[in-house]
Formats: sequence, C-alpha cells, structure tokens
Amino acid sequence: MATNKLALLLALSLSLLASVALGRQSQTRLSRAQQCRFNQLTRLQPSRRIESEGGVTDVWDENEDQFQCAGVAPLRNILQPNSLSLPNFHPAPRLVYIERGQGLLGVHFPGCAETFQSQQSSSEGGREQEQGRGRSGRDQHQKIRRIRRGDIVALPSGVAHWCFNDGDEELVAVSITDLNNEANQLDQNLRAYYLAGGPQKRGRQGERGPENFQNVLRGFDEELMAEAFNVDREIVRKMQRQDERGLIVKVREGMGMIRPDEREEEEEGEWGRRMNGIEETWCTMRLHHNVDDRREAEVYSREGGRLNVVNRNKLPILRYMDLSAEKGHLFPNALYTPHWSINSHSIVYITRGEGQVQIADHRGQSVMNDRVSQGDMFVVPQFYAATVKAQSNGIEWVSFKTNGSPMRSPVAGYTSVLRAMPLQVISNSYQISPGEAQNLKYNRGRETVMASPRRS
Repeated sequence: MATNKLALLLALSLSLLASVALGRQSQTRLSRAQQCRFNQLTRLQPSRRIESEGGVTDVWDENEDQFQCAGVAPLRNILQPNSLSLPNFHPAPRLVYIERGQGLLGVHFPGCAETFQSQQSSSEGGREQEQGRGRSGRDQHQKIRRIRRGDIVALPSGVAHWCFNDGDEELVAVSITDLNNEANQLDQNLRAYYLAGGPQKRGRQGERGPENFQNVLRGFDEELMAEAFNVDREIVRKMQRQDERGLIVKVREGMGMIRPDEREEEEEGEWGRRMNGIEETWCTMRLHHNVDDRREAEVYSREGGRLNVVNRNKLPILRYMDLSAEKGHLFPNALYTPHWSINSHSIVYITRGEGQVQIADHRGQSVMNDRVSQGDMFVVPQFYAATVKAQSNGIEWVSFKTNGSPMRSPVAGYTSVLRAMPLQVISNSYQISPGEAQNLKYNRGRETVMASPRRS
C-alpha cells in the first residue's frame, strides 16, 4: 500500500514538474513571439565600430526590431595579418562564418586534457624556461584548429577562445550570438568576458564606450590574483592593465610554434564526414565545416545556383547549440523561389553581388522589397514568405538559422507545396482552368528552390 502511495506521489510530482516546465517554455515562446511585431524590414549595416591595434570589431544594434525578433546579436571581426583576437568567452552560443582569410583558432574546453605540445622559440629561453614545465622547451595545451574562408565555426557558450591571423590578408569573421538560447540565463544584451586587454570605456570625444567587452580579470584584487597564480604582483598588473591595444592586438613575439598538423586536420575532416556523431566526445568534437564545397551542395541547378547546408548532422556539436547555417549562391538573374522557414528564423548576410529581396507577412503585405548588396544583413522571421532575385552579377549569402535542423517549404518548383496538391484543389483555389493549374504545377519541371531565369 505504501509503495502504491509513493508511486502515485512520484507520478504527481513528475506531472507537476512537466506542467511547470511546459508553462515556462510557453511563456518564453510567447514573450519571444511578441517581439516579432513590425511593419517593415530593412537591410542593416553595423551601427558602431570598436577599433583596436590589430583590427576592428563591427557591431550591429541588437535592439533593432528584427534582431529582437530573432533573439540574436550580430558582429563582424576583421583581423589584420599577424594579429590576435584576445581570449574571451560569452554567455550564449555563437555561430561564425569566415568570409575571408585564414587563421588559427583555439577553443578551450574545461576538464579536457592538454594533450598537444608546441616547441617554444629560442627567444623565449633563459630564465622563463627554467621555471616550471618550461625547462623542457615545450608548452602543453589543448588542440589548435586551422580555419579558412568558407568555414562555419561553432563556439559554445562559456568556452574561452582566441583567433590568430597567420595569413597574408585580412581575416574577416561574421557571426551571430544566439541570445535567446537556453544556455544564456542573463538578458538580451550582447556581452563578452575578456581575459586580457579590453577597449577604453570612453571614447576620445567622451562618448560612451563598449562596456560589455571588458577584461573580467580587472574586477579582482591584485594580491588575491597573485596568490591564485603564485606569481609576482607585477605580472598581475600586466594582466589587469587597460591599454590602447583594444580587443585585437598585434603579435610581436611570433606564434610560429603553434601551427596545427595540416595533414591531421584534413584527415579529421574526411573522417568527420563519415561519422554519425556518436564517436565524438566533448573534448574531440569538430567545431567547423566548410560550406564552399560544391560537391556537398544539397541543392544544385546548372542555371539557377546551389545551396550548401551545415546542420546538426554534418556538424554534430550543433545538436547542443541548436543552430545551423546555409550558404547560397544564385547565378546571374536566377531566382530563389518563394518559400518559408518552418522551424527557424533566418539571419541573412550578403557576401557578394546584388539581389532584389521580397518578404511578405501573414497579412499578405510586403514588409521588405529592397535591393541588397555585400555587407548588408537582414532577418527573415519564421513563417514569413521570402524570395530573392539575383541581379546581373549574381548574389551570394550566408544565412544563420536558429534551429539545428532547419526546414523550408517552397511555394514553386519540383518539391513545392503546389506540386504536392491535386490539380482540382489548385484550380478551385485560384479559380483557374485545369490547364492553367497544370502549367502552374509543372512548368518548372524538376527545378526546386534554385530556379533558372525565365525564358519568354
């Protein structure tokens, strides 16, 4: 009898917890949905720039209505050659697209072993090598990864990372931070916790500076820090100092000793494409996947264009972040047919060319009808219907998705909703003849979302 009562009590408790959880989730969804109230969408450029010694950080205003709707904060880092983006972490997951250049990326997971070694340069000898593990001339650390143009890079929340541009051209990285992700338990403001450097709090003209991008170590007592690291207080002063270098600094000591094994990186990429994700652990997960490989295109049209998708199946770490991305390329005058996203918002960044974008809402009204070009960013909210017409030079874009397995529903083409309907339904819905309904249903042949230019 007691056992039955205990089982009943446990069942009621679990039911109550589930109800509370569902109620909390519903409230969250409702509050997010209420943010998607606007009559117009526009193409946006960064609203402010943080200049540093080794590059710049362009930040879009996360308080814009369309970014509030999607719950994201976009930014763009531009690293000059031989420059280092200082170590930092953020409270929400970030998805990055490498628009140009190449570099080295360090992402350091707590609890994972430092199983990689780098040979220290001869200039680092002397007294410093005689202390601690430096005697061996080798430095142990976690894995360092090579990133290149076209890579989608996943940065989980709360994980420290840095990036070094060892190439001959600028490294341009465009990203969105998913502020609405359940990993972020703070607020809807973009912030990063730096472990070094940091910009000045006020500009030269007394303007309010980037207070959400500061060195978190400055908040600790100098003596306590010296005790924690067992070092001289002078070293702590250097760790906490606020100089003019900013968030991206020029490297003066050289970092040639930390090159990753390029052959190993290539083998990992080939192996990663064959894995189903179960074999990967938190410490060994792949963090990037290239979207410029034509052989991996999910959609390809000889005269229309191609579409490459990076979802949770191609990059398993996205299962934990619940984000994804796609790279689109429309050939001159081709069309990305009208469609809507079933389970995600789309944050679109134009990487090359020009196109005409049209977006319609549930009221049947146009909320965007604008020509976009390189550097523009805009949001296509979930369920809003959208289409893109490439201009004479074509258009390319990367689209960040707020779901790990995004799904779209096209209106026209071989896989469209109209193609799936009976002719009688189409004929009666639009009050057209069966012949006209047949043209509407079949005139695009086997073309899908990437449609070739219309021929007269």
